[in-house]
Amino acid sequence: MTYLERIKLELQDISFSDTELTVLAQENGITNPTLDYNPTSNTAKRAIYSTVLSVLEAIANNPNLMKNYKNEDISIMDFADSIQNRISQLERKIRLLPADETADNIADGANWTYIFRE
Repeated sequence: MTYLERIKLELQDISFSDTELTVLAQENGITNPTLDYNPTSNTAKRAIYSTVLSVLEAIANNPNLMKNYKNEDISIMDFADSIQNRISQLERKIRLLPADETADNIADGANWTYIFRE
């Protein structure tokens, strides 16, 4: 599976062109979205989630685009609430995703942060 296919998997029914997704992926650190996706890399996951977040923010910032995703059983207001909730979930997921293996990582994925006080 390529990075581009993984992004589309995360987006499901939201349709952006491959060119648009490629630009957003490159802006979020995926230099070549046609390369194979490495699911064990937290850096790759963070880049995927950041790209999906960019897509959702693009939709949320364009009311005319939101109308195109209106469904018969959901109003535009419900859709706006749902997309904002998903954006918040993704932001939290990105923040909590541990970094790839570094010297500072603990076995459970946490990082040590030193806080000094006078």
